[in-house]
Amino acid sequence: MAMDFRTTEVGDRYAQALFDLADETGALEAVRADLKSLAAAWKDSADLRRLATSPVISDDDQGKGLVAIADKAKFNPTTRNFLGLLAQNGRSGDLTAVIAGFERLYAKKTGVVAAELVSAQALDAGQMAKIKTALRAALGGRDPELTARVDPSILGGLKVKVGSKLYDASLKTKLDQMKFALKRA
Repeated sequence: MAMDFRTTEVGDRYAQALFDLADETGALEAVRADLKSLAAAWKDSADLRRLATSPVISDDDQGKGLVAIADKAKFNPTTRNFLGLLAQNGRSGDLTAVIAGFERLYAKKTGVVAAELVSAQALDAGQMAKIKTALRAALGGRDPELTARVDPSILGGLKVKVGSKLYDASLKTKLDQMKFALKRA
């Protein structure tokens, strides 16, 4: 689940509680899938971001809103109840940190590494398989979980983000580096 969400101390505490509960109840995969859906919705929906972070919306209303989203999306009861608790405790704004913390705990337990791949054009299955194999070798045999997106502004090449490391082999970056070098000459 590669994303720009950052962990925080509070987010880590809530993530640990959710992770432990999900693991104990056998709902780890379901909760993770729910959190992936929430992360995508967070990026796409200004309304969701406003609901969770607005100081003028009461904790109670934030909780009702988040639980309604969970119900509509048919989230696992563990996720649904957790979202209500998060809001009740006035921590809805920490949702992204909780998601990031949960993903870190999941990766530690399962050995899966989230990687985001950005290309100028959509890649076919064969290209994705080759990239996944190369990443697996670079990660010492750990399995990369690839999320691909297209960004025509990079012109060509690839950008791969694994954890906090960014490997940028995009044409745009190479051209920018050449332009910078020419200016200095």
